[in-house]
Amino acid sequence: MTLAVIVTMWVSLSLFGAALLATQQVDLLKGKWYDKVEVSVFLCVDGVSGSQCSGDKAATQAQKDAIRQALESNPQVSRVYYESKHEAFEEYQRIYADSPVRDVLTEDTIQDSYRVKLVDPQQYQGVVTEAQSLPGVQSVVDLHNVLDPIFLWMNALRWVTFGMSVLLLVAAALQIGNTIRMAAFSRRRELGIMKLVGASNTYILMPFLLESLIAGLIGALLACVTLALGADVVVMRKMAHSITTLAWIGWPQVWTSIAWMVIVAAVLSVVPAYVATRKYLRV
Repeated sequence: MTLAVIVTMWVSLSLFGAALLATQQVDLLKGKWYDKVEVSVFLCVDGVSGSQCSGDKAATQAQKDAIRQALESNPQVSRVYYESKHEAFEEYQRIYADSPVRDVLTEDTIQDSYRVKLVDPQQYQGVVTEAQSLPGVQSVVDLHNVLDPIFLWMNALRWVTFGMSVLLLVAAALQIGNTIRMAAFSRRRELGIMKLVGASNTYILMPFLLESLIAGLIGALLACVTLALGADVVVMRKMAHSITTLAWIGWPQVWTSIAWMVIVAAVLSVVPAYVATRKYLRV
């Protein structure tokens, strides 16, 4: 029974840790703009053609001010963020730090843009149509059409993993309680004698709680090793090197997940053991 507890805790905590890492990975992939941006309005730069770019020239400051004023006056627009060439170039350098295309663009050739937050994300077409007609605008992109399907599946995977881990954690808690209940039942005569001669509840409970806690922590240790090896081999060594344009989880996220796994293991070990043995404290 103790071995079954350890294995169940191992599997369930591994899934729980994987779900935590999946949550942090989704947050990293969303990036700093995802929760703010529904529409991106890219401005004209020198040498880049566009229907509203005059002579392939960069947008003037007057045009930029007019674009911002038009966007902010639109009733469908909640807020407008400006990303300068320098900010866009730094982000480009960070994303393509280890890629051969890192030096393809320079700060002069990269586009500055307005990032638009909408009142109702579904009512984007009017904002896109208006922005495309403004002088100095090279292109308009609705990012959610591209990003939403990706994050929909990633969030679904995260919740499926969470659901499976919760079911297994409940099974582990029930198994721990059943194991400790059987141990206490087999020693009920001894427990009664200890209670009659004045032993405290803490003194009687401690061996059972320690037995449960040790089994839970062994399962947690195995789960932590499994999670760390999986994150290191699969994500940090393989996926992060294969797809360098995305932000991937690292050791800070792994250590955070491990800390939560240990906490959950301790709670799931102690609480069911206490509930299972407290009736034997009454004589």
